[in-house]
Amino acid sequence: MNVTTDDLLSQDPSWEPVIPLGKTARTRRELWRRKALWIGVWLVFLSSPVHDLLSGRHTTGGTVAGWLGLAVFVAVYLSLLFRDMGAAPYSPRLIGALIGSMAVLAVVLSLTFGSPWLGLFCYVSVACGMVLPLRLAFWAIPGAAATMLLVGIYAGLKEAVGLLVLVLLIGFAMTGVSQLVRTTVELRKARATVAQLAANEERLRLARDLHDLLGHSLSLITLKSELAGRMLPDHPDKAAQQVADIEQVSRQALVDVREAVTGYRRPRLAAELAGTQVALAAAGVTARLPAEPDLTGVSEDSESALAWALREAVTNVVRHSGARRCTVELVRRQTLDGPTLELCVEDDGSGGSGKAPGNGLTGLTERLEKAGGALEAGRTKQGFRLLARVPAPVSADVGSAS
Repeated sequence: MNVTTDDLLSQDPSWEPVIPLGKTARTRRELWRRKALWIGVWLVFLSSPVHDLLSGRHTTGGTVAGWLGLAVFVAVYLSLLFRDMGAAPYSPRLIGALIGSMAVLAVVLSLTFGSPWLGLFCYVSVACGMVLPLRLAFWAIPGAAATMLLVGIYAGLKEAVGLLVLVLLIGFAMTGVSQLVRTTVELRKARATVAQLAANEERLRLARDLHDLLGHSLSLITLKSELAGRMLPDHPDKAAQQVADIEQVSRQALVDVREAVTGYRRPRLAAELAGTQVALAAAGVTARLPAEPDLTGVSEDSESALAWALREAVTNVVRHSGARRCTVELVRRQTLDGPTLELCVEDDGSGGSGKAPGNGLTGLTERLEKAGGALEAGRTKQGFRLLARVPAPVSADVGSAS
């Protein structure tokens, strides 16, 4: 019977895979754990050299030399891969020197101790596939396999032939993994760049709109102020008219600015749901979100209040909860106070006690009360739950979590 991750989660919500697939590491410790598991799985090929050293068929000096050579080989291998998978890889010249050192050690140890040590060439092939540029790797991997065959003539040709296909396949497979890792890193950088460009574009748009709104009004105010100043000594009545016009223009400009700023600051629920998907995915939180909501009959103030509630809840999930899963539901209900639209955000994290609401929840409660709604937030058996409701006078189907 095939058991999937979703089946395990449904049977035991506390179960989590050691390495969550497709999720970004949220801490340095988790990142190093992933690296160690990914790199350490290949250490299985050390079983033959270790067994050979423990067999007792070598002299004491030979055994000590074998352990020392194996330790140096493994240290160079781990250093190459750990550094290459980090933010500051080695220089090309140093990478070439380290791979050459691995190859020399593999040759010397195999010639000295025999065929059980030919498996070291698997690590040479893996290192070539992971850290070398693609063109060099396509030459270095067959070179490592050919070197193993030549060494096998002396150390054990049968074992060398048996490892030949494995050395070639594992090396070329690592080139694909290496390209995938590099592509993923570039995509993350590109996504961050796109987000920054979008923010810059929004700032420019706001600047353009404010300029269009205020440019004409401020120019008119300046002109009428100069006219009022010139008219004041001889024609005070006309100067008073200019001052009245200035007051009217400035009031209208203030109204225009408030409307523009309100439009920018008022979040939309659909946009917040899209942002929630991105934020939770970036934080490594499994999300269940509603479909496109039907907000028929819901006022702009009520929609804005729900959008603020969603933003605050998701911010708490990402920053404070340490949650792995988060469910967002948006449903209509018929209550004693009339039809309402409810937004429920529930996570399995440990953050947020619910005993002393912070400034965010306090401000959110005030927003919802102004819109005729209410807020409930607190701990549950599974984690933390935030429930925001606003009046919804028109009944309609609203998407729920899928």
